[in-house]
Amino acid sequence: MESDYDELDRRLIHALQIDGRAPFSAIAAALGVSDRTVARRYARLRSAGVIRVLGGFDPTALGAVLWFLRVRCAPAASLPVAEALAARPDTSWVSLNSGGTEITCVVRTESEADSEALLLAKLPRTPRVEGVTAHSVLHAFYGGPDNLVGKLGWLDAAAIERLRPPPLPHRPGPVRLDDGDRKLLALLATDGRAGFEQLAAATGWSPTTVRRRMTELREHGVLYLDLDVDWRVFGGNARTLLWLSVAPAHLEEAGRALAGHPEIAFAAATTGPTNLYASVVCANQRELYRYLTTRIAALPAITHLETAPVIRTVKQAANRI
Repeated sequence: MESDYDELDRRLIHALQIDGRAPFSAIAAALGVSDRTVARRYARLRSAGVIRVLGGFDPTALGAVLWFLRVRCAPAASLPVAEALAARPDTSWVSLNSGGTEITCVVRTESEADSEALLLAKLPRTPRVEGVTAHSVLHAFYGGPDNLVGKLGWLDAAAIERLRPPPLPHRPGPVRLDDGDRKLLALLATDGRAGFEQLAAATGWSPTTVRRRMTELREHGVLYLDLDVDWRVFGGNARTLLWLSVAPAHLEEAGRALAGHPEIAFAAATTGPTNLYASVVCANQRELYRYLTTRIAALPAITHLETAPVIRTVKQAANRI
């Protein structure tokens, strides 16, 4: 697949990672091509499923709790259970791993109190599920608004500076969502480049109100722009999940080091049998081996490492509100 796309495609994807809602005219100026070329390339990439700009939603900004679940099943039961989990509105990143005997997914609970209900009542109640391990996300070192595309370096410093939007101030304090907010976030979750007129029609607000509310939600950390990318366009064919145990005194150091690795798409400290989780994208198994025996081997105080190759992604979309 990599050969089907060229450097301009990859530079365009990098530009969208910097500002997913940048006008095509601004991207064209930074890339040194015409507006029409950028629009045509983006339409091609999007229709082929290579990239989507999405409005990401961080439920932890509203007090929710994220869990990584590892669900062990008999091989014949894995896909039906994975599809049942994927159909739920509170799940994301549902995948089959480890030869098809394990499902990994992210589940959102609205509060700490709901976490007990998740583990005791909401999971598939079937003898085909042989065991469940739950890891609550304590701190994300990399992910969310940070995207692996930004590490790949397809744009030079001048283009990046030209495209980078002004930083938003952090707005502390509680956030309450009304029906208009939920409609806004739901539409952005399918198309992060949806126009203000389209968003206004969906919410019943004016375009000015939509623009102001989007800014407020981004300042509170509830909304961010994200890219859904087929990593094969960058030569990344193998996604692998890592579960690591690190001595507590070195957890912060190891997590920050992981976040800086060019192979890491997501990294977080968690509860559970292991305390550090990461999602790795490599070109192939040979490159994964090189990564494990060099960068991972150099991390401080690792006492345990488990790898789980992803053999099929059943659901990738972000958690819905």
